[in-house]
Amino acid sequence: MTATIDNPPVNVLDAALITELRELLTTIRNDTNVKVTVFDSANPDFFIAHVDMALIDEPHAFDAIARDTPAGLNVFQGLGELVRAMPQVTIVKLAGVARGGGAEFIAACDMAFAASETAGLGQVEALMGIVPSGGAMQYLSTRMSRGRVLEIILGAALFTADEAAAYGWINRALPAPELDVFVDTLALNIARLPEGVAAAAKRVLPLADLASGFAREETEWGQLFANPAAERLIRGGLAAGAQTVAGERNLEALLRRIA
Repeated sequence: MTATIDNPPVNVLDAALITELRELLTTIRNDTNVKVTVFDSANPDFFIAHVDMALIDEPHAFDAIARDTPAGLNVFQGLGELVRAMPQVTIVKLAGVARGGGAEFIAACDMAFAASETAGLGQVEALMGIVPSGGAMQYLSTRMSRGRVLEIILGAALFTADEAAAYGWINRALPAPELDVFVDTLALNIARLPEGVAAAAKRVLPLADLASGFAREETEWGQLFANPAAERLIRGGLAAGAQTVAGERNLEALLRRIA
């Protein structure tokens, strides 16, 4: 199955998108006809931009989702853990840019493949005066060294697909003309395996227990989000063009100018 993200103009991760993703995942996780889910984007420039910064003025936007989120997790962590625990194989086909919550969603999936010429990943939260709160540091710590995780989080730069592949953030970078064929072939090959093989492989590679890290992440994020600096940076980013197509093309530079 292919699931296409389509939330114009830049696919921000807002309450509506999280709700739809959760509904999709909970629907298909017991569907034995679905062996592999490939996530891509209707927008070639953006996969999922990041969490909707405008939610700073909508503190109760996620209340309904929170009621259905497992204890000990916030709504963003809950989405990541829902993806991570899927019995089916999950694959991201990344043609454009994913930052913040979008990059966290990718890290929660089983595999990710990206176009060398056009794809990029970044965790920009530090430039907003906060730390990631959707599992970024927990997921990345299972893929790379502590030093590299800190470089990603505190450097707050946009990584090219080739750089992300070298760090283990994604499986590999491919020339853009080859991305579709490679991912589609891999997905079909997995889907055609004898019944139970892919699910067994996922069970043999058990999920890391990240519960304590999630709790620390939520605590630190909450303390930083309450600081006046975070509100100033987030509102300043929106005023300067964040979440517009033009502003998102170089969001890191936009946020650095405000800081």
